[in-house]
Amino acid sequence: MYNLFKLDNGLKVIVEHIDYINSVTVGLWIENGSRNEDTNNNGISHFIEHMFFKGTEKRTAKDIVETIENVGGQINAFTGKESTCFYAKILDTHLELSLDLLSDMLFNSRFSEEDIEKEKKVIIEEIKMSNDNPEDVLMDLHGKASFGKDSISFPILGDIQTVNSFTKDMLEKYIDSYYIPENSVVSISGNFNTNNIERLVEKFFGNWNSNNKKITNYSLPKLQTNNLFQIKDLEQVHISLGIPGIEVGNDDVYPLMLLNTILGGGASSILFQKIREELGMCYTIYSYISSYINAGTLNIYTSLNPVYAVDAVNYIKEELYNFSKQDISNDKISKIKEQLKGNFILGLESTSSRMFRNGRIALFLNKIVTPTEVINKIDQINKEKLKEVMKKTFNLGIQNSAFVGNNFDKTIIMNILEKNQVAYKNSKMINL
Repeated sequence: MYNLFKLDNGLKVIVEHIDYINSVTVGLWIENGSRNEDTNNNGISHFIEHMFFKGTEKRTAKDIVETIENVGGQINAFTGKESTCFYAKILDTHLELSLDLLSDMLFNSRFSEEDIEKEKKVIIEEIKMSNDNPEDVLMDLHGKASFGKDSISFPILGDIQTVNSFTKDMLEKYIDSYYIPENSVVSISGNFNTNNIERLVEKFFGNWNSNNKKITNYSLPKLQTNNLFQIKDLEQVHISLGIPGIEVGNDDVYPLMLLNTILGGGASSILFQKIREELGMCYTIYSYISSYINAGTLNIYTSLNPVYAVDAVNYIKEELYNFSKQDISNDKISKIKEQLKGNFILGLESTSSRMFRNGRIALFLNKIVTPTEVINKIDQINKEKLKEVMKKTFNLGIQNSAFVGNNFDKTIIMNILEKNQVAYKNSKMINL
């Protein structure tokens, strides 16, 4: 049973009642992430996420985690480009406790100067750790290649300079502007009393308000045609190739999922079978969809010996071209539909995954999309729709790219990519 309602202060609440289990997951979603930031405060959303765990007026940092862990539950949070989520998974008998804790963290966090300075050190170490991870470096670099200076390209962690600049006043003003009920959702999935759930959420979040509201309204970023190279002393070169995708809320994402599964979605995919199994060039290769508000991409990732880099890009480009001209049989379409439906249903076998899914949909689309509706949308995919989506995505070829590593032939790779996309421009070499 699903229900979506709104409190008087504008807070959206989505609940899914599952009566045959004994757990419940509660998530507090804020439509705020690195995309809401600018060059002066990049990383502030992630910093605030950390600070919410540093203590409130009545709970220490240790008390916050023990409140949930002492009753056998789990508590965590994450920050993305367009949202921040704080969540707790507990036995259904402790639902009220989790709502009390999350509201306490939201409304009563102390933000002491001492804790702020300590957390700067922690996050700077997190940034350094990320900089040591070539896949993290590649993802941030490809964000710049894909979207240029638009804030959607900003790294979630920020950088050392911006993190060091954060003050108590900056953090509190930012929270007062973006952490508002109109930008937020409470998502609850699991076993609970359906008769008093609205009253319970109202009890802890009904008085939430702000005097300096900034309703989230994202830009319309234009997909860029850039190739960015970052020299890093590694055994392998890490490669990310970008293709136009589909934005959040567009039903064309379902046929794109089917197409992506065929191209690079698993061990039976075209790219895996060609680049790894037949040619033996790499251990890992896959493609994945990233959908945002007003924007979307589909990226192909692999990492391999630099001596294979030129050939790999060439083969990927060739396989992509062949795939974009391919007539997919009805038998193949039916098989991939079953694969998509199976993966989707298996991914919903916990209250946490259901809470995440419902929360995102309510936050960005302000509606309920049931699993039955998703299955129906997958079943409705046909050849005509696949051809239509193919024209908007794979037919356009590789639009941008990012490379992290050393000892690969940048010039030849550039020639390969430029032949594929005549609009390529602004190629840059970044040296560490």
